[in-house]
Amino acid sequence: MYLLKIKKIIFLVAAMTATFSATTFAQQNVGLPTIELKAGIYRIQAELADTPKAREVGLMNRTSMPTNSGMLFIFEQKAGHCFWMNNTRIPLSIAFIADDGKIINIEEMQAETTNNHCPKAAVRYALEMNKQWFSERVIVPGTVIQGLPKR
Repeated sequence: MYLLKIKKIIFLVAAMTATFSATTFAQQNVGLPTIELKAGIYRIQAELADTPKAREVGLMNRTSMPTNSGMLFIFEQKAGHCFWMNNTRIPLSIAFIADDGKIINIEEMQAETTNNHCPKAAVRYALEMNKQWFSERVIVPGTVIQGLPKR
């Protein structure tokens, strides 16, 4: 009987933790629209950072991000838009993407650093995912990201 009670308590704590984590992530994302993108066979739920304020804040101060979620940065003009990780608590990978959807280059970024990570060509799009998300799926420069909004 005692063992059964312990198992119930462990189950309840695990369920509450999972609910809290999902709720916390959802609360961090309030107000940003999302879009579904595809990289090969992989589907990505990407928040849109398409305003100056959303791009400035990006993924700062978040403590986690679901596996196939990310943030798509959209700029009005193609340029050498560089990124850094100041106040960003989770390590990320960033893919710089041309207008035709092809990945130009991918950079790995450490949390809480101020190193610049820049595209190798002028771009309008950048997609941030959890660190090594691209390499673990063998998504490399030249891969096409489908579903980008047209500007």
